[in-house]
Amino acid sequence: MKQRTLGGKLKVSEMGLGCMGMSEFYGKGDDAESIRVIHAALDAGVNFLDTADMYGPFTNEMLVGKAIKDRRDKVVLATKFGNVRGPNGERLGVNGKPDYVRKSCDASLKRLGVDHIDLYYQHRVDTTVPIEETIGAMAELVAAGKVRFLGMSEASPATIRRAHKVHPVTALQTEYSLWSRDPEGEILDTVRELGIGFVPYSPLGRGFLTGAFQKPEDIPEDDFRRHHPRFQGENFYKNLEVVKKVKELAAEKHATPGQIALAWVLAQGDDIVPIPGTKHEKYLRENIAAAEIVLTKDDLVRLDEAAPKGATTGERYADMSTVNK
Repeated sequence: MKQRTLGGKLKVSEMGLGCMGMSEFYGKGDDAESIRVIHAALDAGVNFLDTADMYGPFTNEMLVGKAIKDRRDKVVLATKFGNVRGPNGERLGVNGKPDYVRKSCDASLKRLGVDHIDLYYQHRVDTTVPIEETIGAMAELVAAGKVRFLGMSEASPATIRRAHKVHPVTALQTEYSLWSRDPEGEILDTVRELGIGFVPYSPLGRGFLTGAFQKPEDIPEDDFRRHHPRFQGENFYKNLEVVKKVKELAAEKHATPGQIALAWVLAQGDDIVPIPGTKHEKYLRENIAAAEIVLTKDDLVRLDEAAPKGATTGERYADMSTVNK
């Protein structure tokens, strides 16, 4: 696995592993299998692992910590704070207060069983707290040796600029894929101007771009995608038209649609490091193989025409109030 550099300093594998679905959102997980997936990823050179305190809630960090206990030196570990949840999973809003930042970091370190976090993200921006105060508290964690680099997630260009003046931001994590091209333009222009790396989550369109679903009923009842705007009703079938075109190119390349979707993200720039998630080794290996697919200029034009910015039907979330703030 080749490497890329985020923010000019943090070297990571050109593709990471999103661990969220191992604990929540995409149906029931199997901890033993998830640990095998993490170990297989590390053995294959995928060293960039992504988790957050809210996943589970809290249990995903513990799972990742257990998986890397005897191989911490092989891992570039990223986690997040800011989306507050209670022990029973209840959502309690967004918190960017300095005291909460410090408490969250200490709690994550304990659950992960590590003495430092490589990349610590503000998961969502708390608009009730000046970003300078939140980033200032995060900078204190760097000074204390608890965190190496700082990141933000779903932040607006104006917020990113303000934060970056307080302390260098190494990476911005935002949804980006063939069916979520919102960052193109001002957001990507801003991070590139400032030398900030870009980490796309859901680069497979939450699995939609793999072609795994042919109708909304294919989604398990305990899977949150059942309630996702893009997976419902007419939106589902309109968005399926994009998948059909991706499948056509995949067949020509002797690849899967998911591999083409990932290869497209990787082709958008060396400063971009996608973090596709999976809890199955089969799909992990399929994702890793996408890094070897070379898309020609003609291929990229075809994909741009198949899925231009704004072509997807439905919002990225049922509630968009906390993104791009």
